[in-house]
Amino acid sequence: MKSVIIRPFENDDLPGAAAALIDVHSTDGYPVEGVDQPEAWLRSADVIAAWVGEVDGSIVGHVAIMRPHGEDAVSLWMQQSGDQEDQIAVLARLFVVKAARKHAVGERLTQAAMSYGSEQGIRLVLDVMTKDAAAMRLYERLGWREIGRAPHHYGNGQSIDAVCYVAP
Repeated sequence: MKSVIIRPFENDDLPGAAAALIDVHSTDGYPVEGVDQPEAWLRSADVIAAWVGEVDGSIVGHVAIMRPHGEDAVSLWMQQSGDQEDQIAVLARLFVVKAARKHAVGERLTQAAMSYGSEQGIRLVLDVMTKDAAAMRLYERLGWREIGRAPHHYGNGQSIDAVCYVAP
């Protein structure tokens, strides 16, 4: 087994993370919006915290926790829980290159984000496209619970069905 390192994102990781994102988009079509500006997408001002997964010195995965911006998962959780928006954050930007998927990188990245959420007293929510069955299995295996469904809108009037989840 190759050694997998999960660690906080550093600015020097940006080129490697952007290259991994472009790779994932070419194999999986994630994100559906595309990656015209991968570095800007990864380093959005809404990122609260982020981590990378590394195998043999190369970045093979990424996850971020982001401030809410009107996501359906946030609205659904607020309605169901009574939590305020400042108590909620969105797990997002999770991706792992295909070559590294048998090394539990996605699981370990998700667990790092979940630990951070717990430590900070923040409830994490997310939405995942129904086409991304492997991601849905991962979240469910880690105890995330479905809280509803909503269309994910992108591009020029396009949409795809998504499932909204809340962390355990």
